[in-house]
Amino acid sequence: MSSSLIVGTRNSETPAIQRAFFCKITIPEISAIMLENYFPVLVFIVVGLAVGVSMVLCGRIFGRFNPDQNKCAPYECGFDTFENARVKFDVRYYLIAILFILFDIEIAFLLPWASIVRDIAANDSMRVFGFFEMLVFLAVLVVGYIYVRARGALDWE
Repeated sequence: MSSSLIVGTRNSETPAIQRAFFCKITIPEISAIMLENYFPVLVFIVVGLAVGVSMVLCGRIFGRFNPDQNKCAPYECGFDTFENARVKFDVRYYLIAILFILFDIEIAFLLPWASIVRDIAANDSMRVFGFFEMLVFLAVLVVGYIYVRARGALDWE
């Protein structure tokens, strides 16, 4: 016994998912119809992987591979290495990097709001809500910045 769904439409020239509106079709048929929408994504992934793998293989097959001591030696910006690569970094370096990422992501959240701010201002019911929503977001951003500044996390010494 298969489970089925009753779906239907009024127009026979519409896509398959809509044509089935008043027809009795099974769940696997609906799944197949829905998966058709993801086929271009699958093709894109397969083509991307094929291009990447083919470039690596072509370089490996047709490229010259003549290793010597100078080619295999590690270097730093064209200079010979002058100390061990396993040097401990100051924790403040990582702290600055994490704070940069944090504030950068928060600023990136402003872009979608800025792109629809005219639509929000045109809608009377959303005007006040949209304004105060962004005001709260910016207040959290400023309070976070003040906290980080007060703790001395941005002072490099």
